[in-house]
Amino acid sequence: QVQFVESGGGLVQPGGTLRLSCAGSGIFFGNTVMAWYRQAPGKQRELVGDITTDNSTTYRDSVKGRFTISRDNAKNTVYLQMNSLKPEDTAVYYCNAPMPSSLPRFGWGRGTQVTVSS
Repeated sequence: QVQFVESGGGLVQPGGTLRLSCAGSGIFFGNTVMAWYRQAPGKQRELVGDITTDNSTTYRDSVKGRFTISRDNAKNTVYLQMNSLKPEDTAVYYCNAPMPSSLPRFGWGRGTQVTVSS
């Protein structure tokens, strides 16, 4: 029913930039809080940040000032602009609609791999 397709990941050097996209189907982003998550190898999936329906954003401390979440409701797409990337940002990045607990409302997409390495 509800599906997310993440894209835009890749291999980038430390200090580089990437912009990830998340396209949704079976859901209208315009009235949905959206969030980005990531899962590094051998680690738990963690919340990166979220964006409310009025475009307020919240980020985990480790990405504050470097990552920016935005949305284009007409395209039913949410973005994650990633600047000043660090090796610690290496992970598979996912989007979803978060519940107040930050747990996802829907099933996970395949995610998109971000690798930050020199």
